[in-house]
Amino acid sequence: MTRFAVIALLVLPAFFLIAFCSAQVQSAPAPTPASIHDQTPEAPAIPANAPRITKDTRIEIIRDFEMQLVYSRTAFPMGYKGLKLKDGTTIPNGEDLRQALTLYGPAIKPGDPVHISFVRIQNDHIHFEINGGPVRRKKWYQRIEIDGAGGPVNTGSGNPNETIDNPHGSFVDLYFDHYVPEMTAKQLRSLLYPVLDFNARSKEQAYLDTVPPKVKEAILKHHVLVGMNTEMVVHAKGRPPKKVREKDGETEYEEWIYGEPPQDVDFVRIVADEVVRVETMKVDGQKLVRTEKEVVLEQPEREAKQQQPDVRPPNAPSLRRPGEDSDNVPKPADGPGVPLPAPTMPEPTSPGPGSGPGSNIIASR
Repeated sequence: MTRFAVIALLVLPAFFLIAFCSAQVQSAPAPTPASIHDQTPEAPAIPANAPRITKDTRIEIIRDFEMQLVYSRTAFPMGYKGLKLKDGTTIPNGEDLRQALTLYGPAIKPGDPVHISFVRIQNDHIHFEINGGPVRRKKWYQRIEIDGAGGPVNTGSGNPNETIDNPHGSFVDLYFDHYVPEMTAKQLRSLLYPVLDFNARSKEQAYLDTVPPKVKEAILKHHVLVGMNTEMVVHAKGRPPKKVREKDGETEYEEWIYGEPPQDVDFVRIVADEVVRVETMKVDGQKLVRTEKEVVLEQPEREAKQQQPDVRPPNAPSLRRPGEDSDNVPKPADGPGVPLPAPTMPEPTSPGPGSGPGSNIIASR
């Protein structure tokens, strides 16, 4: 009995201690990935008088960043231009970037996982190639040449008609004022944060950081707002099980249908990549329709261009005579123009000798 009493006295305190620690762990809220990711990367600023980057730092940055998997925070257009980043601003941006994406198509979209395939440090900028860059690099065996009697022969040339374009790759150049200064890898990640996210744990988290807060909250609640684009709708509700294309007058639209009875059914109407109407049919037969814009995507440059008055170029072609005032020229809105004078015909003369119907035949011969 004494032995069992001693064992009980030793085991009971340990049991209560384990139970107390477990309760403390369960009561403390676990940090969610979203809360961790909401914290933007902070790094000490690079001093203005920082020296040039050293050779050791160059090697360290290339080893650290090459082949690293990150997430995109912006769209990269196809082609050879890529993006230029300086002082937290990308070029092209706004309307220029949207025109490039419309013309060439996107190589990378916001939230896409990408890998940094090549890093090159120049005099005043650092070049980062994404997903292989816009041009496919040749393998080492494709650059081998053997000299012979018939001239040099490339043993690894392969198909001469093979294209070297890489539509899935792009690049970003990070520019500095005068030269690339000495910095740490953490400071470099902070400078690249406008275009690349090194802290995101998933594609969804990376995309949510690129949208306005109201849109982010709606996506997390799987709710569609009037004014969203199609990509936001897909992130909020997924790809639609049903699509219907209709025409309202001269306006063509798509109806994305989510859900089936006896559940709630959402009809999302999209015109030109924008949600213009959301209709929800409840289980109890109630019908909810929303048409007023609930979110306005920022397009300041496009609105500024629309508000600018049309200015006539100084050397525009014109049908006016030299020195003629434009105010005196009748316009179509002013009614019919001034009739032009009828052409004057010469008065007929009396026929002379040799004139008449027969003379024309002789002349034609």
